[in-house]
Amino acid sequence: MGSFIDHQEILDTLEYAQKNKGNYELISQIIAKARECKGLSHREAAVLLECDSQEHNHQIEELAKHIKEKFYGKRIVMFAPLYLSNYCVNGCIYCPFHLKNKNIARKKLSQDEIRKEVIALQDMGHKRLALEAGEDPDNNPIEYILESIDTIYKNADIRRVNVNIAATSVENYRKLRGAGIGTYILFQETYHRETYEKLHPSGPKHDYDYHSYSMDRAMEGGIDDVGIGVLFGLYSPAYDLTGLLMHAEHLEEVFGVGPHTISVPRVLPSNKVSDETFAKIVAIIRIAVPYTGMIISTRENMQMREKILALGVSQISGGSRTSVGGYSMPEDGSAQFEVMDTRTLDEIVNWLLKLGYMPSFCTACYGQGRTGDKFMSMVKSGKIADHCNANALATFKEYLRDYASEETRETADRYFRKGK
Repeated sequence: MGSFIDHQEILDTLEYAQKNKGNYELISQIIAKARECKGLSHREAAVLLECDSQEHNHQIEELAKHIKEKFYGKRIVMFAPLYLSNYCVNGCIYCPFHLKNKNIARKKLSQDEIRKEVIALQDMGHKRLALEAGEDPDNNPIEYILESIDTIYKNADIRRVNVNIAATSVENYRKLRGAGIGTYILFQETYHRETYEKLHPSGPKHDYDYHSYSMDRAMEGGIDDVGIGVLFGLYSPAYDLTGLLMHAEHLEEVFGVGPHTISVPRVLPSNKVSDETFAKIVAIIRIAVPYTGMIISTRENMQMREKILALGVSQISGGSRTSVGGYSMPEDGSAQFEVMDTRTLDEIVNWLLKLGYMPSFCTACYGQGRTGDKFMSMVKSGKIADHCNANALATFKEYLRDYASEETRETADRYFRKGK
């Protein structure tokens, strides 16, 4: 099977970008095209990433802020990851879950433990979860994932379960669709094949093509909301940004629907992706793929999250734990990565209000069937805001009534009075 990620095209794109990083007439034309809010090609985006003009880089940043406001307004969707199991058969070098790691506490939640976890998350105020599990056919078979999803929906007021599990078959994606999942999320980690294979030396994830075509199989299985991403810092950020945008173009071309979300995790500490470059990547993704939701996790600290919220991010996690059972049980050494933003959900909600954002716990689009091409057509036309603003307000007021601290209620009161 040939890959839609054309290595030579990426190299040619990067060479083109280097040659034109000082071509300010071309860069101005690309920025003007981006102002139409219809996106950019991977090659145009690569030129902007290499641009060395302070004036033009400022225009890119301001345009990203404008497009973020145009498509998503002040709404910031809240979610939390839920780790079911860290058993894994893969050998991913950068991940503590890898098979040969004998220093991590291995754990798999029982259904009763999952019930306790989601009740703890519900009691924080969460309505949307991202379900996480290592790849292990014996410990974490698809039947276990499906049973866990059922447990979550039946035992707490969780309204959307997104799923971030290993690449699987069309048949299994159909089962996930039947279980009522929201978005299926999977990161390519890096689009550079040679590096990918070195970083994944053993296990099913070693197969680059099978992994990269996972979203095609998910859509064939009836999942019309998919989320892609790169772990920036594993390879050249310019290469991986280009590959990421080619992936989005591929989904749009083949299925008529691009990614519902793009996640931008970063290896920390990272010598390959500075804070400045990382922020510029976020801004370029926003203007290149204006319709997609963008996600940032608690890998980043408060200061970095604040900066890139304005540049394009529309979903953030809050009160997160990356250990198995971390919400209802003490930390036990089973975490996947260190959380840099350790604030509670309530503290993050309060912070967002002070920054002028509207925290949203809305899942109405999923409940009303506004997914896939229906959702994207509404986003691209600008009509989604008619639904989102009212629903965000309703769910936020629900949070304030049932879960918020008195301090956050007072901050919200000032926020609403200021809005008037």
